[in-house]
Amino acid sequence: MAAFTAKDVMTLREQTGAGMMDCKRALVDADGDFERAAELLRERGIAKAAKRASKIAAEGIVYALVEGKTGVLLEINCESDFVAKGDKFHEIAAAVAKQILATKPASVEALLASSMNGKTVETYVQEQTAVIGEKLSVRRFTVYETNGIIETYIHMGGTMGVMLDFECADNAEARALAHDIALHTAFSKPSYLTAAEVPAEVIEKEKAIMTQEVINEGKPAAIAEKIVLGKIKKYYEENCLLEQKFVKDDKVTIAQLIDGAAKKAGAAIKLNRFCFYVMGQGLEKKSEDLSEEVAKQVEAMKK
Repeated sequence: MAAFTAKDVMTLREQTGAGMMDCKRALVDADGDFERAAELLRERGIAKAAKRASKIAAEGIVYALVEGKTGVLLEINCESDFVAKGDKFHEIAAAVAKQILATKPASVEALLASSMNGKTVETYVQEQTAVIGEKLSVRRFTVYETNGIIETYIHMGGTMGVMLDFECADNAEARALAHDIALHTAFSKPSYLTAAEVPAEVIEKEKAIMTQEVINEGKPAAIAEKIVLGKIKKYYEENCLLEQKFVKDDKVTIAQLIDGAAKKAGAAIKLNRFCFYVMGQGLEKKSEDLSEEVAKQVEAMKK
């Protein structure tokens, strides 16, 4: 077998966009022949997938999976809403979610490098990219393990998703409570669980903005301080899940709702943590006018 270096692997990766392990394997199978290795990647559908690397995968779904005491919330992206709604894309999301539950990787990079049915997850995603014809991307995920119950809620087929970890007995009453709070979370979109979790720098910034706002309204300094304290309290009520008014009954907060349920059950119920994903949040969608898109498609047909 002809020798090749790590630099050869990197060069092949840069030219094809394929994963490191795929490039190394192709060079081994091609006896170090660079051109043949590139051809092998094309034959295996990996180079075809890599050609779409410049595309922006800004559509997709948020997907949830719970098995026993472990749950995962996953965002996986593609290029078009049409693909995102397809059964095949949901099958891919399910397969990736199962892999996350099985291996509990520490990061997306660790997930992509993990072994899945004899290949890396990165290779699997690239192969599915070749099948679907759009760039696929695993963007983020959260894994919860609990001694209580995991509750998830996916809105509108995957436009947003919620996962909550409750420390409690697993029964119908607790499940109903957890479901109500999951729905509330999707509606209210809190940033924190408790007021204690809000970073000090965030509060200081809010205070500075609020103080200037009150001063601009012409309020005296002595009164301004009290007004700002009231505004900070409202900030907590709006942004901290346990401080929020329950969407189905604004006479109680989520904390009071949980306490009431615990007293009724005669057992402790605690919401330990939650996560909330909005699909595509922060991603820039690529806009192209129709003539440009048609021209690109015609040009692609010539290749």
